[in-house]
Amino acid sequence: MADKADKTPKVAKGSKTSPAEFIRQVQTEGRKVVWPTWPETVRISIFVFIMMIILSLFFLGVDSLFGAVVRWLLTLA
Repeated sequence: MADKADKTPKVAKGSKTSPAEFIRQVQTEGRKVVWPTWPETVRISIFVFIMMIILSLFFLGVDSLFGAVVRWLLTLA
């Protein structure tokens, strides 16, 4: 397990990192990212679109219901 330890140098708290070191750290972290494949990206995008439609319809219904309740309450005054 010790082999898989993070090989990036640890910087003491409060010390400044040079811009070059910062870029190296960003590149190192970027290489660790597991990027999604094209089919995964399409599948997730479709899921997000469907959820957006469902939630927009839900909030339209809730807003309409609250609007009707407020209009009814205003007729009582």
